[in-house]
Amino acid sequence: MTPEDRTAEPSPTTVDPPRRQDVIVLTGMSGAGRTTAGDVLEDRGWYVVDNLPPSMIVELMELTADDPQRQRVAAVVDVRSRDFTTELSSALNQLTALGWRPRVVFVDSSDEALVRRFDAVRRPHPLQGDGLLLDGIRRERRMLADLRSNADVVVDTSNYNVHQLSAKIDSLVETGVRVRLRLAVMSFGFKYGIPLDADVVLDLRFLPNPYWNPEMRPYTGKDAVVRDFVLGQELAGSYLDHVELMLRTSIAGYLAEGRRYVTVAVGCTGGKHRSVAIAEDLALRLGDLEDSGVQLTTFHRDLGRE
Repeated sequence: MTPEDRTAEPSPTTVDPPRRQDVIVLTGMSGAGRTTAGDVLEDRGWYVVDNLPPSMIVELMELTADDPQRQRVAAVVDVRSRDFTTELSSALNQLTALGWRPRVVFVDSSDEALVRRFDAVRRPHPLQGDGLLLDGIRRERRMLADLRSNADVVVDTSNYNVHQLSAKIDSLVETGVRVRLRLAVMSFGFKYGIPLDADVVLDLRFLPNPYWNPEMRPYTGKDAVVRDFVLGQELAGSYLDHVELMLRTSIAGYLAEGRRYVTVAVGCTGGKHRSVAIAEDLALRLGDLEDSGVQLTTFHRDLGRE
């Protein structure tokens, strides 16, 4: 081969590594809604495999890696698998080592809600054995404590209906836009329980309650008459200023640490007036964070329950 031939030879082409699919590992408490959450993902075009042993997650991802129709995969796993926590931890480490970035979504519910659901379907808890239903629930909660604390996001379904759960799952999945942190601002009513998935809880019960004004009682924090009353309180403005500063500081830390999901729960007595107005205003104040890769959503858990 002449020097001219060698010069004319095309240079080797650099091949980009194959794109790894999106992968969600959906787990959590029995009866909390794992299967329903999986159905929501399936309706959104995800390839969902239910009741998959954790040891088979890596094999599933390898089998679907070259399938263009299965580029978003969700595996639903639960404690019925032997050595559940050990196998799942090993699978997550393998996925990360192979180039995937699995997101662990933990579905949770209060003990009271789980008891009601198991009683309604007249089925025993998988870890109940010869004991009481509540014994099985508490045993499972202890077993999953570490997994819950290390999950990317915890979804509390205690007070969710199917439509609310769908909206929550929608806020977690990819939208085609690069998102560094998903920040949810949720209003709620203390009388219905504090959300189990809250990372930050704000208590608005120190503000005057519009409920006691007959003219404002029928309205919500989304209506001008209530919103103006709540935000017009001197304490409300000062409180929001301090909360905004605290959240901006925390969010900078979350971004630096690679945290991907944060829920700020804003509560009042019934979740209808003060918490709704403050949550809406807080979301507006933080709206500019979207320029730095923060996806902001607002959700009113208990609005309409009264």
